[in-house]
Amino acid sequence: MTTHTAESATRPVGAADLVKAVRRQPRVLALGEPTHGEDALLDVRNVLFRELVEEYGYRTVAIESDCLAGLVVDAYVTSGAGDLDDVMARGFSHGFGGSAANRELVRWMSELNATRPAAEQVRFAGFDGPLETGGAASPQQALTALHAHLAARCDASALPCTPETLDGLLGADARWTEPAAMRDPSRSVGRTPDAERLRLIADDLAALLDAQVPDLGDPDEREAWDRALLHARTACGLLRYHSWMADTSPGRLGRLLTLRDAMMAGRLLALAERGPVLAHGHHAHLQRERSAMHLGGRREEWWGAGAIVASRLGEEYAFVTTALGTIRHRGVQDPPPDTVEGLLHALPEDRYLVDVRLLAAALGDVPPAPRTSPWYGYAPLDPTRLAGVDALVFVKDAPEGPEWWPAG
Repeated sequence: MTTHTAESATRPVGAADLVKAVRRQPRVLALGEPTHGEDALLDVRNVLFRELVEEYGYRTVAIESDCLAGLVVDAYVTSGAGDLDDVMARGFSHGFGGSAANRELVRWMSELNATRPAAEQVRFAGFDGPLETGGAASPQQALTALHAHLAARCDASALPCTPETLDGLLGADARWTEPAAMRDPSRSVGRTPDAERLRLIADDLAALLDAQVPDLGDPDEREAWDRALLHARTACGLLRYHSWMADTSPGRLGRLLTLRDAMMAGRLLALAERGPVLAHGHHAHLQRERSAMHLGGRREEWWGAGAIVASRLGEEYAFVTTALGTIRHRGVQDPPPDTVEGLLHALPEDRYLVDVRLLAAALGDVPPAPRTSPWYGYAPLDPTRLAGVDALVFVKDAPEGPEWWPAG
């Protein structure tokens, strides 16, 4: 393998070259990152999204952040509601609001939308559930919003309960967000009588919503309908997640991983119905192959959101992964020369778009060696999985910047 081999498959990182590399304009264009917390990767995402909006009619960017919190950001970029500092604090999960690149994305979207009619505005979405590594949110926000939507449009007799009954069953948010519940199932409320009754209520509310025929010709009603569907999916998803947090079987953690990605997939599929989407998140969630990780002393494997969405959309889904040469401030130094990252790192430019088909043809039958990482937060490129990738973005070096991601 030589650097010339790698160079023959590279192009500049731009939307036009990206569309050429994936050979189509997919409804969901998924850009996977190998680690969180590096603004160099988010800067690439921002440039691509701008060009996809301007040249190819994309209207939505979806990131791996709380789908309900993301409504705060969307309201800001479409109507100017709120203060930017507050929006960055409340509109993102996982600490992502501290990123300068995420702030720049929000600012640009707001400024662009100020010049556009409502029907042509760009939209922001989170596609993760209201979940953190240590637990899950209360279903209160999603359930009460869904109930209120239906109460305003249906006879009270059609509803499975009153708002007061719902509030009583939900109780304080703290009982749902108990930090110890992730490691100790007995601390979870997910299978208490109240939680079980709430699952039935959520199912009844979701079924009632499905039975409605909204006036989708009215933009306001369409917006309300889409939001109600989001609240229904989130309420049911959270209650399932809490139920499995209370489970004591060996498959508990694997089931939680599966449920999280299923919620992500539901959100992405719903967004895709509205128009083309650029989705950005960790490639473990967006790749076509099964995802895997060691958790709780076991190796867990599950189908991620990308695999689920790809199975539904076929060629309307494209997956572009990202690889990094170095993250020196994390201890990730120059990659070995016999890895894909090593070949690309030897080239002179800082960023490349790699056509993986051309790269695979140039490499022939000599597979690159897998790269290992000294830092748990970085997942190196798996050369055996190139067949499931439509294109590869390579960033040579991730410079050290302000610390904003709680990487542990």
